[in-house]
Amino acid sequence: MSTSVSTQALRVSEIFYSLQGEARHAGIPTVFIRLTGCPLRCRYCDTAYAFTGGKSLALDEILSRVAGFNCRHVTVTGGEPLAQKACLVLLRRLCDAGYEVSLETSGALDIAPVDARVCRVMDLKAPGSAEASRNRYDNIAHLTAHDQVKFVLSDRADYEWMKDILRQYDLASRCEVLVQVAWGQLDPARVGDWILEDKLPVRLQVQLHKLLWGDVAGR
Repeated sequence: MSTSVSTQALRVSEIFYSLQGEARHAGIPTVFIRLTGCPLRCRYCDTAYAFTGGKSLALDEILSRVAGFNCRHVTVTGGEPLAQKACLVLLRRLCDAGYEVSLETSGALDIAPVDARVCRVMDLKAPGSAEASRNRYDNIAHLTAHDQVKFVLSDRADYEWMKDILRQYDLASRCEVLVQVAWGQLDPARVGDWILEDKLPVRLQVQLHKLLWGDVAGR
């Protein structure tokens, strides 16, 4: 017997209200739904606590909690949210409810089934992550101007790798490209100098939430 939409559930690590720290809506008040579980183990991961644990919540309960914050913007993140199949249903229901929805995904799983109304913020893992082999490059064909690609860099080698990927897939003509440094591993100012020198069509970002609150979970 199939499970109805109203009774489907997701394992949730946390639901919280904060400022968006990254991507297009950095600085905007946002409700975050962090789902539990991730098939990747990036070297610089700052949310390893979401790999396990969490609580099973029905989709109706998640929607109710989100509504309680009275906030327009919602981000579904992880872990890797697409590792749970019901995430696709959650994303659709959030859009149907009128929220402006973004999905933060590693890019290791298929993004094609994600509701077109969702802004997909997709990582391409650089070699310094130790998970570059997990990149699903077929996902690039599904990206639109509504979406964003993010590179997290650990060193100059990652930067050079990123430049090759930008050229190979002509990414900047497909969607906005974000560049971020692995926290504490690379000076953002140096990366800024490299970007200016090479005249790359990208947006350099720092993690606003970490500048404001450090490594505090749920912020």
